[in-house]
Amino acid sequence: MRTIEWHNGKVKMIDQTLLPRKLKLIYISTATEMVNAIKTMKVRGAPAIGAAAAFGCVLGSNDLPATARKLIASRPTAVNLQWAVKRMVAAAGAGKNLLQEALQIAEEDVETNKRLGLHGARLIKDGMGVLTVCNAGALATVDYGTALGVIRAAFDLGKKFHVFSAETRPRLQGAKLTAWELKRMKVPFTLITDNMIGHFMQKGKINLCVVGADRIARNGDTANKIGTYGAAVLARAHGIPFYIAAPFSTIDLKTKSGKDIVIEERDAAEVTNIGRERITPEGIKVANPAFDVTPAKYITGIITERGILKPGAFNR
Repeated sequence: MRTIEWHNGKVKMIDQTLLPRKLKLIYISTATEMVNAIKTMKVRGAPAIGAAAAFGCVLGSNDLPATARKLIASRPTAVNLQWAVKRMVAAAGAGKNLLQEALQIAEEDVETNKRLGLHGARLIKDGMGVLTVCNAGALATVDYGTALGVIRAAFDLGKKFHVFSAETRPRLQGAKLTAWELKRMKVPFTLITDNMIGHFMQKGKINLCVVGADRIARNGDTANKIGTYGAAVLARAHGIPFYIAAPFSTIDLKTKSGKDIVIEERDAAEVTNIGRERITPEGIKVANPAFDVTPAKYITGIITERGILKPGAFNR
């Protein structure tokens, strides 16, 4: 099942806010609905929201400039969203069929992830413990996945290993989404809280880290879900290789370094509440950055559809 696809003039998507309790498909029929779906994380993951934005341009093609601005503003950190919208605007300017362009973006994503997965699979050896942070699986893409695509490819090749999925506060994508995907794939895994990562590295249970990315700067600095930077520092302290898995389109050559990446700040309620229940005192100050930036010096390599690249060694 694909995370997102075109169906009878609408965009059919999995509502990820309901997982793992309920698998529900929703149908988006307007650009305004698509902007809302991206903002509220019904669809999330850099490649997935890129494809969603492309389809959003189709839905809002009657006023594409306004639609493009609203889509780009919906989530500022993930570069794939901007990349897809700019590609759609360029396609419109060239007189191309927008639906065909969006469908091509979606198909390219699937094939890209499969190639990426095979490149990364060679890093996983029998007996390894592999850490992943947040969700970078089929749900974060059109299909197959980036970091989980690497794990999926290695598992399909018959390799025997164990995955550690960090829960990823405050939205719990690791607990809700990655665990759901790994269970469906029948990959052996253990769910851990974010503050257990160092413990399991110290015990020798984790031997490799593979995570996704929302934007990679020209120098290799990488923005990914909050908590990734801490995991990378811990990996360095324990001598554990730390890899980013992302399509080449996630590399933003116009962004010089991580200092130039805009970090999305989300609603405080994501931290103060679990579901509808408030777990913190009223009237307190709350910070909720959705992403952090891992400096290139902590990254062993970047797994792309073109192969495994050294951070900063990018050529178009």
